[in-house]
Amino acid sequence: MAMDPIEKLHQREREQERQRLREQELKDQDVDARQGPRPLEGFAGGHTTWTGQQEGAEDSCTREAESASVEEP
Repeated sequence: MAMDPIEKLHQREREQERQRLREQELKDQDVDARQGPRPLEGFAGGHTTWTGQQEGAEDSCTREAESASVEEP
C-alpha cells in the first residue's frame, strides 16, 4: 500500500529532526569531553577580573556619552 504524501512528509520531517538531535548530542559530548573550569563572572558574589581602574574608566565613558547626548540650547 502506498503511503499518503502527507505521511511521507511527516516521516521525512521526523527523520530530519532525529538527525538534528543526533548531531546536537555529538556536539554536546564533544564539549563535555573538553570542558575546563568555568568562570564565575556575572554571578552575584562571584569573582570578577574587573579592576578599580576599569570601573572608573567605564564610569567616565558613560558620563561623557551622557553629556554628549544632552543637547545644549
